[in-house]
Amino acid sequence: MCKLHLTILCSLLFTVIQAIGQPADRATYQKTDHGVKISFAGLPTSVDQDIYLDAIRDDIVRVTALPINVPFPTRESFIVVDSLHRLIHSLSVETEKDTLYLRTANLVVATCLRTGQIVFKDKNGQTILGERKRGSNSFRPASYNGDSFYALEQGFEIEKNEGLYGLGQHQNAVMNYNHGRRVTLLQYNTEIGVPFLISTKNYGLLWHNYAITTAGDIRPLHPLNAFRLTSKEGVDGWLTATYAHRDHPDSVWLSRPESIIDYSYLTDQHKLPKDITLANAKVLYEGQITSPYTGLHRLHFKYSGYMKVWIDGELQEDRWRESWNAGTFEIAKEMKSGEPYDIRMEWLPDGGESYFTLNWQSPLPEELTHTFSFASEAGDAIDYYFIHGKDMDEVISGYRALSGKAPIMPLWSFGFWQSRERYKTQQEIEEVAQEFRKRRIPIDNIVQDWSYWAEHDWGSHDFDKTRFPDPDGMIKGLHDKNFRVMISVWPKINEESSVYQPFRDQGWLYLRNIYDGRKDWIGKGYTSTFYDPFQQDARQGFWDLMNDKLYKKGIDAWWMDASEPDVHSNINLEERKAVFQPAMGSSVRYYNAFPLMNAKGIYEGQRQTDPKNRVFILTRSYFAGQQRYSAAAWSGDIASRWHDMRDQISAGINFSMSGTPYWTMDAGGFLVEKRFHKPEPKDLEEWREMNTRWYQYGAFLPMFRAHGQFPFREPFHIAEEGHPAYESMLYYIRLRYRMLSYNYSLAAKTYFDDYTMIRGLAMDFPEDEKTYAINDQYLWGSALLVNPVTQAGVTQRAVYLPENADWYDLYQGKFYAGGQTIEADAPYGRMPVFVRSGSILPIGRDLQYTNERPQDELTLYVYDGADAFFELYEDEGDNYNYENGNYSTIAIRYDHVDGRLSIGKTVGAFDGMPKKRIFHVVLVSKQNAKGIDASLGKKKTVSYNGKETSIKLK
Repeated sequence: MCKLHLTILCSLLFTVIQAIGQPADRATYQKTDHGVKISFAGLPTSVDQDIYLDAIRDDIVRVTALPINVPFPTRESFIVVDSLHRLIHSLSVETEKDTLYLRTANLVVATCLRTGQIVFKDKNGQTILGERKRGSNSFRPASYNGDSFYALEQGFEIEKNEGLYGLGQHQNAVMNYNHGRRVTLLQYNTEIGVPFLISTKNYGLLWHNYAITTAGDIRPLHPLNAFRLTSKEGVDGWLTATYAHRDHPDSVWLSRPESIIDYSYLTDQHKLPKDITLANAKVLYEGQITSPYTGLHRLHFKYSGYMKVWIDGELQEDRWRESWNAGTFEIAKEMKSGEPYDIRMEWLPDGGESYFTLNWQSPLPEELTHTFSFASEAGDAIDYYFIHGKDMDEVISGYRALSGKAPIMPLWSFGFWQSRERYKTQQEIEEVAQEFRKRRIPIDNIVQDWSYWAEHDWGSHDFDKTRFPDPDGMIKGLHDKNFRVMISVWPKINEESSVYQPFRDQGWLYLRNIYDGRKDWIGKGYTSTFYDPFQQDARQGFWDLMNDKLYKKGIDAWWMDASEPDVHSNINLEERKAVFQPAMGSSVRYYNAFPLMNAKGIYEGQRQTDPKNRVFILTRSYFAGQQRYSAAAWSGDIASRWHDMRDQISAGINFSMSGTPYWTMDAGGFLVEKRFHKPEPKDLEEWREMNTRWYQYGAFLPMFRAHGQFPFREPFHIAEEGHPAYESMLYYIRLRYRMLSYNYSLAAKTYFDDYTMIRGLAMDFPEDEKTYAINDQYLWGSALLVNPVTQAGVTQRAVYLPENADWYDLYQGKFYAGGQTIEADAPYGRMPVFVRSGSILPIGRDLQYTNERPQDELTLYVYDGADAFFELYEDEGDNYNYENGNYSTIAIRYDHVDGRLSIGKTVGAFDGMPKKRIFHVVLVSKQNAKGIDASLGKKKTVSYNGKETSIKLK
């Protein structure tokens, strides 16, 4: 039996090894061009697999496992774009006893020739990660729509104290996916599945698969009745469900036993009581639950409407979600076997559709305590890339070496965006734009959401001339006022649309939804479907339509909505799979890759049409590799509630740590409770406070945008001038522009160095395990510790200041030692933000839009306590000349012992580059507490002409 601490990268070919007398009780192998093939054919073992190890770089190895004698997959990868651009300085394969070792300059990959288990080690022999034993569950033959494949499963042995991140965007407030977490990688409104996992042990796993995948604890969830249930009357077998009028709860309509709560989809609505208006109902589930297990249980809820849950009289959750857009949450509860726990659930359905499902995870058995697994519905092989680095940034760089670099987004995209669901007329959008300029509220981008077309003509991209009589003039007028214009484009086409027939005749549409006659929710209801972006001709045809109808008019950027694809939010998964059938293969195989291919067509189409103008795509769904198509994600149709705001923090961090750097959300939330539509004074003030806090948070994201349904989200519609909410929103919009040089330099670092802007604390402080599970703080770049306020009425919040650094309050410069939790001041108008010692923060002058004037006068705040470095980056801002070297950098260094700031010479050049600059320099220290809200006081000014210079600061 091999030990997991042995590692190797290799491949065995049966016939060759047989020729040299390889023992028959262990695997055979043969070297390949870049690795090895190992075969277990004919052995008395349950493995029955061929394993291929392929060295991509010294720090990246691909592992592919197949059933015996199955040909190696030859399908083109949608994710990996550069797997053949190898960088291997050394490669060797050797065996010792029962272990095969594949060695590169940085890795040792050890494979047991009896079990097939693989262990990855660093060049010094330290174990990084090991596979779990392969077995009969690795491959299960399956098929769908004539496509044969395998259901796949692979587990890994992880350590108790490592942090695990990535996997896309999920709305459960979970930061660290270690310790038995379960994650479903499935594209859905507000949920994004990206099959990339990253660890504080400085490795990453790219699970190379497009199908719906379960990650982490992959055991099936239990239904409610896997608990012993006891009704509120004391009868075993069920909970008591009481249906009453919500305004008259003593007037009970119905009381019935319920032992399974599973109202997940439209097809489940018939299970709910008939002849009851659920929109007016209050449903109480009461009784006791008793588990056969001792340990940590996780209760998984899917819900719409209002939901409260109490266990043993303690309120666990109080949530709301719009009826058509069900949300999810989890409750973790320690339970003892055989011990009953009181449970009470109050559900107020909200609207015509009602969704509520409750399942649960049992405690992890001991043998799975340190396991993380992947299980996919479909694939040709177990296929993953192991990526190693000296830190998590290097790991993400390796991921992007495989899946593509993230281009620099246009300069304007780092300004403020205003959006609304929706500007219904040309007059509305023009009046809002004019109001921003009149009030001198900085802004760069205004967004036209959906339904600018005639009601029946969804998919045509034609403006409805009755509401938008002169779209060309409208766009030109907005450009003249220094606005960029983004527009919503859906991959959806109505059957009554003017483009339906030509797309259908070309074979570019999924037709099942048409034949099913399923109608959407617009007007009288229209049958519709989606185009197939897996076809090159369909992608080109879709871009040609966008180009002809929109891009030629001057549209600057694309908002790709419903890109999951969301044929209908609440049909079940089997119906979705039946509707979504790519021409190249089954929906089960390619389920998660639709948004990637959709973005590919638009990016490649625009770059071919207009090679100079930077592409910008905002998309609701996202997949591995999509960053290479200038795509940013937003977190979908989240609710305007405090708990939803908090959920976005970990959602955005984990999305960014998935190697996909551009993320944003609807500041203010999208879906709004009715109490905010015509609010009482108390509700109005809560609405204003919540939007204020959301704006504060949004200012420290790659894209800062406000969007939502009624009430309108423009700052002047949220509160009047002079109100604390208005003044705070205006402050953070202005601060966003003053931080433009910092933010744009982060964007350049993201491209050139494969950097991550939204940073989980563990990325910069991996030695501080207290940071691993913190889900409501993050770093914006390496300098700024951002701490959103996500509770109503609070003016302080707990902030953990990581150790091995000291910290300064951004606004006033007050010093704090690291390694402690403080109660940070959080007045209405300010969100706590701290600056890390050893940082240089450039702050510019006020701007009304990003290219109003060059950033040729900056204040450099230098934070004492450690050496500091910042590279100021600039380019032309709106084209791809930077790819050819047309940009400039200025390296700025601070030696905290010597107290000297050095400003390096300007390296590089571009059209319009400032020849002279003014740098005001402020040293922030314990003795000199200066923040961006304080007067500069003592400062030094440098007139800079591109040549190296230095000044003494202390």
